[in-house]
Amino acid sequence: MYRHSIDDPEQFWGHAAEEISWEKRWDKVLGNSSGPYYRWFEGAILNTCYNCLDIHIDRGEGDRTALIYDSPVTSVIKKYSYRDLRDLVARCAGGLVNHGIKKGDRVVIYMPMIPETVIAMLACARIGAIHSVVFGGFAARELAARIRDAQPKLIISASCGIEISRVIPYKPLLDEAITLSGTGPLLCVICQRPQSQAALIDGRDISWDQLMDTTQPAPCVPCIATDPLYILYTSGTTGVPKGVVRDNGGHLVALNWSMKYIYGMKPGEVFWAASDVGWVVGHSYIVYAPLAYGCTTILYEGKSVGTPDPGAFWRVIAEHGVDVLFTAPTAFRAIKREDPQGAFIKKYDLSKFRMLFLAGERCDPDTLSWAKDRLNVPVIDHWWQTETGWAIGANTAGLGLLPIKPGSCTKPVPGYNIRVLDDHGDELAPCQTGNIVIRLPLPPGCLTTLWNNDHDFHKTYLAEYPGYYLTGDAGFIDTDGYLWIMGRIDDIINTAGHRLSTGAMEEVLASHRDVAECAVTGVADEVKGEIPIGFVVLKAGVTRNSSEIERELVSMVRERIGPIASFKIAVVVRRLPKTRSGKILRGTMKKIADGTEYRVPATIDDPAVLDEIRESLAIRGFPKKPKK
Repeated sequence: MYRHSIDDPEQFWGHAAEEISWEKRWDKVLGNSSGPYYRWFEGAILNTCYNCLDIHIDRGEGDRTALIYDSPVTSVIKKYSYRDLRDLVARCAGGLVNHGIKKGDRVVIYMPMIPETVIAMLACARIGAIHSVVFGGFAARELAARIRDAQPKLIISASCGIEISRVIPYKPLLDEAITLSGTGPLLCVICQRPQSQAALIDGRDISWDQLMDTTQPAPCVPCIATDPLYILYTSGTTGVPKGVVRDNGGHLVALNWSMKYIYGMKPGEVFWAASDVGWVVGHSYIVYAPLAYGCTTILYEGKSVGTPDPGAFWRVIAEHGVDVLFTAPTAFRAIKREDPQGAFIKKYDLSKFRMLFLAGERCDPDTLSWAKDRLNVPVIDHWWQTETGWAIGANTAGLGLLPIKPGSCTKPVPGYNIRVLDDHGDELAPCQTGNIVIRLPLPPGCLTTLWNNDHDFHKTYLAEYPGYYLTGDAGFIDTDGYLWIMGRIDDIINTAGHRLSTGAMEEVLASHRDVAECAVTGVADEVKGEIPIGFVVLKAGVTRNSSEIERELVSMVRERIGPIASFKIAVVVRRLPKTRSGKILRGTMKKIADGTEYRVPATIDDPAVLDEIRESLAIRGFPKKPKK
């Protein structure tokens, strides 16, 4: 199947597209009339919302559960059938139409993990409006940047979000963002939550109930396959957010295909992506893919620990009969840290649960093995990006699982022609670390451009290696064809002329019996250019002396990787700085150690962690003063 997808992509994806309901079939499966700007299913017409909801009702499956809302932070569990969800979405879409929203208009959705968020996304898709979901609780400045770029006609938000036991009012952040954006006047729809009611501004704000108070549910609007479905902003290296554009046709074909062949799902089964709809995983695998494929999807407003304990995930799996879970490695590191022996797992009946997928950040072998041993199911690390929208490398469960190599995402997924190049664009031999690229054309479902910014799209992804998409990740392909992602290109450090992977060092640190999670970053060194520093968080209950553990860690890296790594500093910290999606902010830690200026990332979960890192480094003499 992989060879077929590379040798004849048009036939391969044309066959996959037969599973989608089209109002008009395509004129051409793959169009490349504009050079590297490839377009899938040119001339085809469809509606994404119809394929996610109405089609199942038309097939007599309207009573099947589409969405389960499980919110431990509010003690609410609610189930929606496909018919229930379709009716609510059609009413919401009708409300949008009544307020002047039409095909091609942008709608910013700044919402927590509540059913209204999913309803709003699908309502936009129903009428051909382009939604741009912004993670709830984002700082006003970052929200303003997205509003300024997308130029929405309407914003849908909520009165508050809830982080474990902390209520975060959204309305003040939204009001400030609109002012900062210099855009307006805008119509704002506010979903009032009982935990915190927001004051509405007369003439600008209406309630969610007012939006839904319509007697004219909206029908599905025909959309061209290459029309934008949504814009999703991802952080840019310049600090300016990049608006990834996803189309309607290719997106739906790829996601529908992935449910069967990557995740091994069957229609009617329960799929849970424990992510947030503000991230790409939430777009793809909480909303669009499971619903298009006819599965039951779970919308979880909670955490892996703390809502109320490290058994939170196992409770959801047992209670709702989850077949497959997809989450980030950081969620499992948190569980492993709080419950190293897996005692909470034994409290629940997980007999229906058959597979765990991890993505979002490279999964260290120790965490993968910990999960596999305690859950007794295959644990699959797979690799993808906001830009691609679905997996680039995976162990494709629907095609028969290959042997798992902990630390590898297994092999390239059909559709992705992966190469590893050096800085000059020459292909590297097996097992040599280099720049991972994808030969064009990208398969369906990947970004088509950046919103209103073709120039930066080309410059960022296509210009460096003509004919290829630059992933920005570094790694290698081994002699068995397995793909190993060792971190971002920026995470490959140069120590005395040797290119070293921080990911390989993290594997060693994570294998220590007392380590819950870790991160390695390179810092400037006058003699060697860069040297690595390891930051480690210990498992709950570890009482050993930190200095002793740090010495053991240095010795382990020296033994397994060699003196060439120049690994001499390990620092035990209470926690690591992360984004809200769980990515560790290695670049920020490097800047702190180097003493260079940095900007506190808007996505950071808790800025106070950076102060803790700074104090830990200061004790060890960082940042170092240059020698005279």
